[in-house]
Amino acid sequence: MLHLLLAVIYISFISLGLPDALLGSAWPFMYVEFGVPVSCAGVISMIIAVGTVISSLQSDRLTRKLGAGKVTAASVAMTAAAIFGFSVSHSFWTLCLWAVPYGLGAGSVDAALNNYVALHYASRHMSWLHCMWGVGASLGPYIMGCALTVGGNWNMGYRCIALLQIVLTLVLLVSLPLWKAPAGTEAEMEAGPALSLGQILLIPGAKAVMVTFFCYCAVEQTTGLWASSYLVLQKGVPAETAASFASLFFIGITIGRALSGFLTMKLSDSRMIRLGQGIIVVGIAAFLLPLGEYAALAGLILIGLGCAPIYPCIIHSTPHHFGAEKSQAVIGVQMASAYLGTCLMPPLFGLIANHITVSLFPFYLLALLILMVFTHEALLKSSGKGI
Repeated sequence: MLHLLLAVIYISFISLGLPDALLGSAWPFMYVEFGVPVSCAGVISMIIAVGTVISSLQSDRLTRKLGAGKVTAASVAMTAAAIFGFSVSHSFWTLCLWAVPYGLGAGSVDAALNNYVALHYASRHMSWLHCMWGVGASLGPYIMGCALTVGGNWNMGYRCIALLQIVLTLVLLVSLPLWKAPAGTEAEMEAGPALSLGQILLIPGAKAVMVTFFCYCAVEQTTGLWASSYLVLQKGVPAETAASFASLFFIGITIGRALSGFLTMKLSDSRMIRLGQGIIVVGIAAFLLPLGEYAALAGLILIGLGCAPIYPCIIHSTPHHFGAEKSQAVIGVQMASAYLGTCLMPPLFGLIANHITVSLFPFYLLALLILMVFTHEALLKSSGKGI
């Protein structure tokens, strides 16, 4: 049964990645139709992010009450409805309204699925599942591009993704009997009361893992958003080359997570995280050294490869550090911290680049990485499980 459920979860991760890059790929058409400034995409993203943070913080309470399977199915259904709402929208403010259930659904399913996998499956599956998310995130813009190419419009692209999410909802509903915990871990988690944010923050190591996750997502998202501009403005790479090579970062993450799954059979989660941090250092060094544009492009791939194991291994190690009964609560605040890092730190570097210089890009990443290393080591020390 666990293997059948694992197949459902793999499909879920692919499907959950599908809508994540849709707004960016469709927005050049959407903002013209709605007659709003191009910057308004940030408004929609922020609404989704706020909803995601709220639902992540509530994931412990919901999962204890309903179970991971029901929370996942309900959250995907909510996300499917929101995406379908996007597909029939004809005004910017309608999109903003549909962004609310989109964010609320996304946060709950992310925390519930990640915790379930951390409790019941080996670390390699966590890496491979997040690799599948990358596959879905890559397919989403491709589906949107096909919808636009065949004479449709952006609405049709969203509608296709919504239909796929509806199918996933039906699959999840049918699979609900499979979600019963085989070894009592979920029962153990549900035995106690849900933890408040204040109670979670008092758990030894909780603040450290939150900052670690915040810094990781800040590194990943800042690199994805600003690496291309840095290559053009600081390294003199042609804009066309920088744009085409910017995808190497995400390819590095996807391939890296596929490889990480095999490495986790030999290395612990903490060693995988340290390995990833070390590779990121090498990638940042490639940006800093005066070795030409190809070294900088190689640095982009290396940062992607280094990022690959960190996210899934931090999540998978959560029950190990905090116990099964607290893992859902801690993963919920980790997800919230992740979204805060995603929302706050890339725009902050934008201000630095605008008012000081874009040449600080590798130093900005290095500062975040140093803080990530420090807080991760603090987490290992507080839990006494650093091997």
